[in-house]
Amino acid sequence: MAAATWRYRGDLGAERPAALVRFANGRLRSPESLRFTVYRSRDTAHPRKKHRRILVSETERLCYVGHNFGSGVMKCNSLCRYFVGVLDKDSGQMEVYNAEMFNMQPLLSDNLIPDDTKDYQKKSYREKVDLCIEAFGTSKQKRALSSRRMNAVGSDIVSTAVTKAAANIIDAKGVTALVQDAAQDDVQTISAFLPPCHEDADRPEHVYKFEDILSPAEYEALRVPAAALASATAEDIAKKAEERSHCSFVLEELKFLPADEKSRDHKARCLWFLDTLIKFSHLKVIKKKHPMGPECPHIISRKLMKNFTSLTYNNGSVQNLVSASMKAKITAYVIVLALHINNFQTDLTVLQNDMKLQESRILDIAKALRLKVSKAKGVPGLENDQNHKLGTLSLPLPVQKAPVGQRKRKKMN
Repeated sequence: MAAATWRYRGDLGAERPAALVRFANGRLRSPESLRFTVYRSRDTAHPRKKHRRILVSETERLCYVGHNFGSGVMKCNSLCRYFVGVLDKDSGQMEVYNAEMFNMQPLLSDNLIPDDTKDYQKKSYREKVDLCIEAFGTSKQKRALSSRRMNAVGSDIVSTAVTKAAANIIDAKGVTALVQDAAQDDVQTISAFLPPCHEDADRPEHVYKFEDILSPAEYEALRVPAAALASATAEDIAKKAEERSHCSFVLEELKFLPADEKSRDHKARCLWFLDTLIKFSHLKVIKKKHPMGPECPHIISRKLMKNFTSLTYNNGSVQNLVSASMKAKITAYVIVLALHINNFQTDLTVLQNDMKLQESRILDIAKALRLKVSKAKGVPGLENDQNHKLGTLSLPLPVQKAPVGQRKRKKMN
């Protein structure tokens, strides 16, 4: 036999490299029985598309497809060059041709090809994880997935039902009536946190009784902590104002304590409790057993926790919270106590600033308490500030009316 020599021939006929196939799912038992069909791109003018080819083969069980373009193409075709040699044993001559590798994958559905991943790419991460659980998840994971999907369906049904019911109510009652009902509900919500009101009272001091604000036992407990206020001198008051140890309302009223010892002690007790209420309203989550300090009597501390906080659960523990509704309740009691201190007329603006409220909020509570609201013009000590609002409790009580409309919301800069 002569020495073997080889000769490079380039592509096969029609400028096509030889096809080398590899089956992705294993080896074939009888590869000699396979027949292959090649599909070539019609766009022969395009420099890239003219080389695109799809190779198709079919066995008794499966149909295989391979291609040299798209997302599933083998990267080795762009990194390496392949050749096929055909040896003539008699002459020892080998013809060498260009070759191209095809990865044959089974086609499991007539409607899905391996590189059709557009729908999958559009899915969210949660949806992709769910698909993995459906295919490979444990029984526990599949049950959890099924339960979550059922809950989602239930939520959609409830949301649809609520939307339909709301639309029916709006059609039947009208938007204006619904707005009025909402405003009335807001007034009723505030009224639920007001002190007991005695509408048939013949005197202003009997409309909101002092005993409903402070019981006799609580009033007696205030004697010791209020003694410092009762004995405060002008220098002490000036020092307290500089230190801001008390709210503005209390500091102003300390300047006008009565000379009579009994009246002076009574006003000092009321001012001490009012100052404590305002400070308590600035808290949010009560974490201490005695949030107002050791000088606060135990019976007063218990009253604050019981009547002016709501229970909430956080990380498995119960906490006392000064919620928005509780702050509204504290505001109502502060206004009533201020009325008893100031002969049933009080400056709402000072209380508003001390409690850090919006004017509309404290005015709503004052009107719910059946107070007459007016400007501070002509009141001694307030002539230079015409923006103050005064609340006056007088008989007969004004009739409660539902607001006709909502206030215009101020634009936020």
